[in-house]
Amino acid sequence: MKYRQSAVIPYQHRDGHLEVLLITNNRRTRWVLPKGLVDEGLSAAESAAKEAFEEAGLRGVVSPEALGRYEYDKWGGTCVVEVFLMAVTESLDKWQESHRTRRWLPPELAANLVDEPELATIIRGARTVIETRGAEESNPSEQ
Repeated sequence: MKYRQSAVIPYQHRDGHLEVLLITNNRRTRWVLPKGLVDEGLSAAESAAKEAFEEAGLRGVVSPEALGRYEYDKWGGTCVVEVFLMAVTESLDKWQESHRTRRWLPPELAANLVDEPELATIIRGARTVIETRGAEESNPSEQ
């Protein structure tokens, strides 16, 4: 059985440094991204944004295209997770699943803390994509 999930890599710039956010899983035993099953009637990106709000108390702008995907085994099947970037615009002090711990980290450290090697690679690659987008936004090409 295959399960379709989506996740976000929430990011922000603080004091000129890029940070990404990890949260603890429900049991608070591992560091993960906000993620969940893709809800019927929502795109994968919309569903990922919903998970970021519920699991991490974050709102932001989610990229429409996935940065990558990874798989892991759960529920007697395989979860296929599409990963999106989310530029964080708001971080709530209280949220639905506030029993989870949130932690802002440099991308390399975040990549070292997650269990899935494919996810670690996606997190490491996020820095280049974010920096490229920032340069494009700062220097729009003349048309």
